[in-house]
Amino acid sequence: MKIKIICGQLEIIPGRPDLNYKKILGVMDEARARRADILLLPEMCLPGYLIGDLWEQQSFLDDCEYYAQKIIAASSGLCVMFGSVAAEPGRLNEDGRVRKYNAAFACCNGQPLTGYLGRGYIIKTSLPNYREFDDCRYFYGLHKLCAEENINVRDALQPLEVSIRGEKLRIGLMLCEDGWTENYSLNVPQTLAANGAQLLCNLSCSPYTLGKNRKRNRLFGQQAQQSGIPLIYCNNVGIQNNGKNIFTYDGCTSAYNGDGSLIASAPMYADTLLELAWDTESNMLSFPSPVASLPQEPQSVYLALKYGAGKFLQQCGIRKMTIGLSGGIDSAVAAAMYADILGPENLLLLNLPSRYNSAATRDLAYRLAKALGANYAVLPITESCRLTFAQLQDTPIVNLGSGSQFNLQLSSLVQENIQARDRGARLIAAAAAAFGGAFSCNSNKAELAVGYATFYGDIAGALAILGDLWKRQVYALGRYLNEEIFQREIIPGEIFTIRPSAELSASQTVGCGGDPLVYPYHDYLLRAFIENWHKTTPADILRWYKNGVLAQELGCEEAALQQACPNAQALIDDLERWWRLFAGFAVAKRIQAPPILSLTKRAFGYDHREAQLTPYFSREYYALKDELLAQKNNKIIANI
Repeated sequence: MKIKIICGQLEIIPGRPDLNYKKILGVMDEARARRADILLLPEMCLPGYLIGDLWEQQSFLDDCEYYAQKIIAASSGLCVMFGSVAAEPGRLNEDGRVRKYNAAFACCNGQPLTGYLGRGYIIKTSLPNYREFDDCRYFYGLHKLCAEENINVRDALQPLEVSIRGEKLRIGLMLCEDGWTENYSLNVPQTLAANGAQLLCNLSCSPYTLGKNRKRNRLFGQQAQQSGIPLIYCNNVGIQNNGKNIFTYDGCTSAYNGDGSLIASAPMYADTLLELAWDTESNMLSFPSPVASLPQEPQSVYLALKYGAGKFLQQCGIRKMTIGLSGGIDSAVAAAMYADILGPENLLLLNLPSRYNSAATRDLAYRLAKALGANYAVLPITESCRLTFAQLQDTPIVNLGSGSQFNLQLSSLVQENIQARDRGARLIAAAAAAFGGAFSCNSNKAELAVGYATFYGDIAGALAILGDLWKRQVYALGRYLNEEIFQREIIPGEIFTIRPSAELSASQTVGCGGDPLVYPYHDYLLRAFIENWHKTTPADILRWYKNGVLAQELGCEEAALQQACPNAQALIDDLERWWRLFAGFAVAKRIQAPPILSLTKRAFGYDHREAQLTPYFSREYYALKDELLAQKNNKIIANI
């Protein structure tokens, strides 16, 4: 028998079950028009997923239940499987609120199909509680429910029985994380297959991460192969956020046959329907079109940023953007991205030179703005900063208790920060308000990692569009924008070769000094602290260095390591400097930073949870430090 299955790769609007309901009804009508037998829709497609403590509002839960029942009632002539929240009155979560399940509902011809343990829905088994996910805060999993009701969870995981044109089919329905079985004690797909499922269907709400789709294809292909039956993965598109991180959902709805082969994949970021044919006799899926390709970096970075930032600005009602344009790579790439997203006529680019800004960077900023065709102005800050310096230094501070007085002294660092705040908090913010819209935070991930940014200055803004990109990725994205998107030199070539510098003092210019970070090395060092699954510590760095494998473990070039840290003493001094900043005051800056559009395995924000603590060095670190420095001193004595 040939069964037509349609996967609805829909754009989901988090927190709006009313709008998602209307969209789902339209897709159901389209599925019927195409004579589909089964319509699969994503996990949490009715309420959205990352909606925070909105899950605690009873009226919101009531509306989700209302619209779910309306979908069930509208399922005439069609079998529909969709994700939503299921509340169970009379039972409580461990927080004392009404019990909630991350659930999948299945219905045919206006009637619900039986779910787990007599309930009219399927309950998610594996609740993710890492990275941005916080399922255990809100939902009760099948494991807990089975333990509470003294039932073996393997017995509870039974396939749905679905009747299509008189033929009874057994479909193993699961939700997102249920298919990612690497670190769970129970393999949900294989349990469903062992209990008689002919087809596995994974309803997902899975955000985009660099490299994740290839891992998913490998894991889900293995699940299909091990069970010997086809598997369908239905994901959504759109954006969702948890306040500090914006996540793009790229879709990539896919299908795998029982031999593990990937036979279908929907295009990334497309609000579309994927139509499959299921031959129940051969138990094979077929798809008439080629599998959609997965882009590599930097194309994948560009697509995620354009889609995610564009949707976020649209959601916030931001149609214009003001950007401080320094003549460096970060602001250049941010400006080019926003020009691509909003159009250059909706950009106000401001060059804000102090007496330390070189003619070279001022010229580069102008050339970039002219190439984009954006609105542009030069607003010097030298005189306004001198006024601030004078006010602070020349105004006596009176101690009203003793009657004594003193004057403030402004160090070079304080003066640098005043310049950054004058640019950001005074001029850029005010210009954005007058121009309309918002202003951009141009900080990259390396700068955020060590707090190389000024409170209320360059770390302010509506969105940190580059906040999850390392410096090398910013350069790569800039080249891609020139070569592939604009197909001409929008970002001047000198910006890729000029020395990065904040240009805030005589010792910090593009001609001398420059940024304190040696990006070809520090990008990789800082990445290890954040993105490694087992977080790298200073002790790991010294152990790898002692064993001669530090560059290899970090993934950087040996020459970059030698440039930044030519000997053990330099390595230790450098490591302690940046670790103290990373684990110290930089945390406070990150907490107050704008939302970050997340791309990597771990982005700053709610994806990388941290507390404001004092930096810690382990016992192993101090032992290795003493050993390495003793070896150095022994070599010096031997040479004498």
